[in-house]
Amino acid sequence: MSVLQTASSAITPFFTSLASGDEVQSSTSNIGGGSGGGNIGVNLRPTHVNESCLEFLIMEMVDLMYRTTVDSENDKEAVYYKLEMLGYQVGQSLVERFTRDRPRFVDTLDVVKFICKDLWSIIFKKQIDNLKTNHRGVYVLQDNGFRWFLRMSTESGSEAAAKKAVPYLWFPCGLIRGALANLGVVSVVIAETNSLPQCSFQIKIAKS
Repeated sequence: MSVLQTASSAITPFFTSLASGDEVQSSTSNIGGGSGGGNIGVNLRPTHVNESCLEFLIMEMVDLMYRTTVDSENDKEAVYYKLEMLGYQVGQSLVERFTRDRPRFVDTLDVVKFICKDLWSIIFKKQIDNLKTNHRGVYVLQDNGFRWFLRMSTESGSEAAAKKAVPYLWFPCGLIRGALANLGVVSVVIAETNSLPQCSFQIKIAKS
């Protein structure tokens, strides 16, 4: 199994459980007395995914992709490809789950609005703060408080922190692209940040 397949199988359940509020059942045994001897009963207690665990997983995932990239001349491009493709797979899986009971989207703008409102709320517990479009296939999503950046900082200042935070945007780029692809919209997604915790994602819709 490849690194991407292993990481995808590990991270997708985290997003799905965290997003949907699914309960992972854990069992404990209670032994009670009775006329017929000891009876063993099972109490099922719901256990929810801790969001901090997901953030630590994202940190380790980025580090893992750097550690498993051996081509020093193209490290940045290779790591970008790994993280973006991993996000693509997770984005496809999430959309497949959370749109199965929804009516089909009418146009591309409706799909992008779904990403900004519904999907972003599922993953990051908030909506995109601002959506702009030139009405020619380019959309810019602005997040003024990107959740994974809220606790990031360096001793070198905001500019250095923003530069080091860029790899953490490659995975959500793939998330967006995978979600769009599963909804029938082929796109290219790039991201940038100049000051944490702000960031923006530019979606360019491929011409059919």
